[in-house]
Amino acid sequence: MTATTLHEPAHREALWELESAFDRGDLVTLFGTCTVEYDGRAASSLGPGARLLVLKPDGSALVHTDEGRTPVNWQPPGSEHRAAVRDGRLRVRSVRTSPAETLDVWFSAVDQLAAYGVTGGRSVEVVGSEADLKERVVADPGLVEPGFEPLATERESDAGPIDVFGRDAEGRPVVVELKRRRVGPDAAGQLARYVSAVEREEPDGTAVRGILLAPSITDRARDLLAEEGLEHVAADPPEGTADRPAADE
Repeated sequence: MTATTLHEPAHREALWELESAFDRGDLVTLFGTCTVEYDGRAASSLGPGARLLVLKPDGSALVHTDEGRTPVNWQPPGSEHRAAVRDGRLRVRSVRTSPAETLDVWFSAVDQLAAYGVTGGRSVEVVGSEADLKERVVADPGLVEPGFEPLATERESDAGPIDVFGRDAEGRPVVVELKRRRVGPDAAGQLARYVSAVEREEPDGTAVRGILLAPSITDRARDLLAEEGLEHVAADPPEGTADRPAADE
């Protein structure tokens, strides 16, 4: 397990590490003096105090004090973690869209920030390998989109092997990059390189589409896909494979 620990970081230093940790899908803990604000089905606030914030890669956010085992405030899995520096404080925000809920933790001082590259041992991470997902796409091409026809898996290109290569309903070449869990901009950049490689192989003027098939992606990954004219399709590996070792991404 990889880990990064910062002691008494400046707010900007903490922000940079948080953004990198979110992109990597790390589990993050922050301890420091903070206030907490919640807005959603109700509204609540906590005044300044020393608290522990736990941010999990499945979107969960937990705020703990020095008492009890239950967090004083929290957000469920599926929320989106974000960070910013505002008005001289570090703001860590977890946003849920349905229902609309926002949890803001404002740190006036961070005593310690740690990011852990958790790999396996939990069902939320190990739900199947990319090989399982590839088999699922070949067996049911409609997971990519209606009319998609897979032509090859692990297709060689000068940027590396392409997970699934095929054509859409209009006959356009499609590069599909498969990821078994939430991913950041690195995956979007990888897809862009594969698409460029195929464009160099196709006749001039051929429009090559790129689709990132993954359960979810970060905001930065979504922005990069939009800039490159690429797409994201949400899909999970087959269930019932939690005991199988996860393949490397």
